[in-house]
Amino acid sequence: MTQAPHPQLGFAFLADLPTLDLDPPKSKQRSAKAGSKNVAAVAPQAAAPMDADAMARALEAHPDYKVLRRLQPCLQWPGVAKGGVKTILVLDTETTGLDSAKEKIIELAMLRVEVDMATGLPVGQVLVYDELEDPGKPIPPEVVAITGIRDADVAGKKLDEARVAAMMDGVDVVIAHNAAFDRPFVESRLPAFAGLPWACSFADLDWKGMGRGSAKLESLAQELGLFYDAHRAEMDCHALLAVLTAPLPSTHSEAPESLRTGLSALLQAAGKPVFRVSATNSPFEAKDLLKARNYRWNADQRVWATRLSDETALRAELQWLREQVYGGRHAAVQIETMDSLNKYSSRSGQTVHQQL
Repeated sequence: MTQAPHPQLGFAFLADLPTLDLDPPKSKQRSAKAGSKNVAAVAPQAAAPMDADAMARALEAHPDYKVLRRLQPCLQWPGVAKGGVKTILVLDTETTGLDSAKEKIIELAMLRVEVDMATGLPVGQVLVYDELEDPGKPIPPEVVAITGIRDADVAGKKLDEARVAAMMDGVDVVIAHNAAFDRPFVESRLPAFAGLPWACSFADLDWKGMGRGSAKLESLAQELGLFYDAHRAEMDCHALLAVLTAPLPSTHSEAPESLRTGLSALLQAAGKPVFRVSATNSPFEAKDLLKARNYRWNADQRVWATRLSDETALRAELQWLREQVYGGRHAAVQIETMDSLNKYSSRSGQTVHQQL
């Protein structure tokens, strides 16, 4: 007995897709010729050539499929600025390891573009810089596996510091998706970067609060239907710019036009200080409370600390510490204020001790 196909397994829509016009295998051609003496020849019906875009659109129209497209970098943004303009530098590095005090840069990539602050979108040409550098030691196998960059690729290579300086000239903000990683490496190699404001598209934005599922760059790109060759610095920069310039989900549709992209929100946040609060001499029994409130243990300083994005949050946190952690007892906590010139760097901000 023939059983009707399950409705979720129906592929009837595929009949409308273009097909690939392939010649039949030679063995079948020979068999057809051998048995064709008394059979009238039937001309094969020509199939439409395959059109990848048409197939992708057809799949997208079906509710059971999502289509990923390879990211195509945009090097010329249309239109003219409606309001004030800021010049940004989107930056990424590949390195021999994680410790900026011991490891070296092997690739530096940057995109320089002007951003219309009225729309949160780039305008005009995107300038690209991407160069390799010999770290002076073998690249570890695990780094080669991730980046594909080998010792032979970087042998004798050196960053063009004059070109880097030209890219930096007049920049308002440097943006990296993990600035706490990239900034110490870059400043160690090129100290002039310490004089530029920095922003972090990973830490400075509440991606989940803005309707995205994750703050990871590859996941953010996939939500937009894009894939790319990750872990090479230039493509990571192009992916970050694409993610930051995409319209935010419908939850932000009522926001002012100037806050409807991640880029515009990031640029507005970049000018505001952040606060690192250290719960000095906190009682041992409060460790679970602190951990649940997103405090992290700093083993070097032996203290629980957290990061706050504005003064309102800071005041509320001090009140919570006084009541929940220190139980109203006399105590003082350390507050480090960091602006865009020292955020994510190895340098300390302005530090005070606040009595509770």
